[in-house]
Amino acid sequence: MAQDIVPIELGLTQGDVVTLWAPRWREEGEEWEAFLGDEEDLFVFPDAAHLAAFVRTADEHDLVDHPAWPIVPKLGIADLSPDDNHQFDLVGVPELVAEDPDTWTIGELADVIAIVRSLADVCDLEKIHEVLDSAEGFSLLPQGTLPFSGRDGAKLWDELSSVVSEKWDEVLDAIDSVVNTPEVPEKELTVAQEELAELEASRPAEVDDVADSDAASGEEKAEPTGFWAEAGIDPIKIITSAGEFYTLRCYLGDDPLFLGRRGKIEVFTSQRALSRFVAENDDHDLAEVETWNDVKVKATAGELDVDVDDENVYVLTGIAEDMEEGPDALDPQQLDLAVELFEDAGEWAGDESVKEALATSESLGWLVSFVVAPDPTRLAPSAPYDAEVAAFRELQAKFEDRLHAN
Repeated sequence: MAQDIVPIELGLTQGDVVTLWAPRWREEGEEWEAFLGDEEDLFVFPDAAHLAAFVRTADEHDLVDHPAWPIVPKLGIADLSPDDNHQFDLVGVPELVAEDPDTWTIGELADVIAIVRSLADVCDLEKIHEVLDSAEGFSLLPQGTLPFSGRDGAKLWDELSSVVSEKWDEVLDAIDSVVNTPEVPEKELTVAQEELAELEASRPAEVDDVADSDAASGEEKAEPTGFWAEAGIDPIKIITSAGEFYTLRCYLGDDPLFLGRRGKIEVFTSQRALSRFVAENDDHDLAEVETWNDVKVKATAGELDVDVDDENVYVLTGIAEDMEEGPDALDPQQLDLAVELFEDAGEWAGDESVKEALATSESLGWLVSFVVAPDPTRLAPSAPYDAEVAAFRELQAKFEDRLHAN
């Protein structure tokens, strides 16, 4: 990244967004700090592709006069993607302060509060300063666990937690009030999205250091490697209308197991929250897996990297709407993955109704089979598709009811 201009991710009420931050710098004897925006407006984008399309074309914003700005429009998607050290989960703060004030919790909270203070300074959000100044503990976070030790430290932590419980929504509302997502040129966005897709496709090979000539030519898919492959457990990401969630799943033989118990799947809005849960909880079905302790040890040490492969990303949004238009409107891969997730969850929970609804003798099962396993000799489903859509929505609602968000 350009020196002194950093891509960051913010977890806001609208979801995870990316923007640029210029930490404090000195110019002509004065100290400055800025975010990508226009005066009090903060520009945010849903992903690095939209951010790239904007910075490559826009010429009016608060960072244009930064000494390093001329470098930014020339950067690739990788350089415009926030790294793990610059991801700040603002909406997760109430969950964070519910934990004990250990090194991990305080370190993460200190980072979030620091970026929130910077946003308040740059965007002139006095309400945020009022909230953060109402408990002494917020200013002591950079000192680590020491101020929060003993009886006095517990009191400081309780006061801080109470302020978050009562007033954190005011902080989020203040930031939401200045957030703005500018439109970006379609042509530049298409180019940037292609770059992002290539980057994401290359990451598994880069992380696991696999370079098989057959795989490179597309003739053979390399076997997964790395910690999660050795543990036999997969991080998965589920995208629903309620948001994006992370959890874990594995297979014992052909039997699926989820992070959960009694048919309820524990899901988390951030990878950090999932890691914390892993470190502190064994009351779930995955605790029976032989390698679970290896996962827990990494999580406890703060070293658990929750990388989700593309094949374990389940996008449930939009399928029912596409189904209303007929088989040609459906994405076969998206539908296949959704069905896989529903079936796995149903089997794990002992719910036979999922397989029954997806049997090829049923209208929904026939449509699904027609889309994911095309056969030119097979009779196509006929409109209207009301029964199929209703059956799919019922399966989706039943699955989403199994999710216990943390």
